[in-house]
Amino acid sequence: MAPSPLALIASAALIAVVATGTGAIVLQQGSRFSHPRRVGGPFTMADLDGRPVTEADLRGKPAVLFFGFTHCPDVCPTTLATLTAALGRMGRDAERLNVVFVTLDPERDTPETLRAYLASFDPRIRGFVGTPEQVARMADAYHVAYKRVPTKDGDYTMEHSATVALFDKTGRMVGEIGYGEDEASTFAKLITLALPGQCPPGGSANLWTTDGSTGSCGPRS
Repeated sequence: MAPSPLALIASAALIAVVATGTGAIVLQQGSRFSHPRRVGGPFTMADLDGRPVTEADLRGKPAVLFFGFTHCPDVCPTTLATLTAALGRMGRDAERLNVVFVTLDPERDTPETLRAYLASFDPRIRGFVGTPEQVARMADAYHVAYKRVPTKDGDYTMEHSATVALFDKTGRMVGEIGYGEDEASTFAKLITLALPGQCPPGGSANLWTTDGSTGSCGPRS
C-alpha cells in the first residue's frame, strides 16, 4: 500500500538532507506549514506573460510541480534536465500534464529571466512568478521549505525543498520524484501520472517509491 501524503510528510520531518554545495536543501517540516495535513490549495501567481494563475489553472490535468530558482547551481538544472528528457520520451502524452517550475527567488527571477532560463528545457515546462508574499503563500500551501542564505561574496543563494510533487487532476497529491531519481524512474512516474487507469509503456510505476519501480501492469496493446 502506498503511504499517504501525511505519513510521508511526517516521516520526512525527521530528516533533513542538505545537497552540499548545490544551494538546495531537501526538507519537509510539516509543523512549519499552516495546513500540515493538506498539500496544495489556493494560490495566486502569474505566468511568464503576466497573466494571473491560480490553483484552478492546474485542475483538469495531472500536475507536476517543482520549486527552485534560476541561480541554482546544480539541483534545479539537473532536475529540469531529467524532466526534459522524460517529457521528450513521452512525446504527445506529455501534453496530458501541467508541468510547472515555480520560482522561490522573486527578487532576481523576473518573467524575462525565467523565460530565458526555461528556454534550455522542454517547452512544455511552464514558469510561475510572483511577489515575495505570493511566493511565500504558495510555498506554504505546497509544503515547500525555502530560505535565503547569504554567501561569502555578498550575494545570496536559496536553500529549498528539492523534490518534484505530483498531483492528480483534482489537485490531490499522489506521489513525488525525489532529487537524484534517474530519467527512467522519472519517465515511469510521469507516464503513469499522465495515463491514470491505463497500462503505460513499460508498465505502471509506484508514484511514491524513490526508485520508480514498476507494477504488474503490462505495456498497452
